Amino acid sequence: MNQYGMMSYDTRDLIVREDIIAKARELASLISTSEEVKLFQQAEEKIRSHERVQGLIAQMKKKQKEIVAFESFGNKAMVANIEREMNELQGEIDSIPLVSEFQQSQTDINYLLQLVVSVIRDTVSAKINVEAGTEAPPSKCGE
Repeated sequence: MNQYGMMSYDTRDLIVREDIIAKARELASLISTSEEVKLFQQAEEKIRSHERVQGLIAQMKKKQKEIVAFESFGNKAMVANIEREMNELQGEIDSIPLVSEFQQSQTDINYLLQLVVSVIRDTVSAKINVEAGTEAPPSKCGE
């Protein structure tokens, strides 16, 4: 107990109620079956099976290893040359419509997750403010 008679916990010792964990898992399951996740999985599979994209990715990985080697030798001219080649490869990868689709699907999932976290944060904050007897700020999520 702290000086105010309240229990205090170290975050490592925090006990999370099972019902909260169960709801979090339920929410995770809902998110994993969302349209955004389905589109991401489809785009990811297309990327994995796209020979040109995979070839370009392999070339990029090879160039990254070359940079590490030339940096260890202090050969700045070769490092600059390889970085230029990598930029060209990246430009080629980025110009493939399938890659843009994949990147957009990643952005959509990130947005969905950020939205969920924001709704939880705002809802909990509103409840805490109300229970503490202070005026809660206006809701941002149309509640």
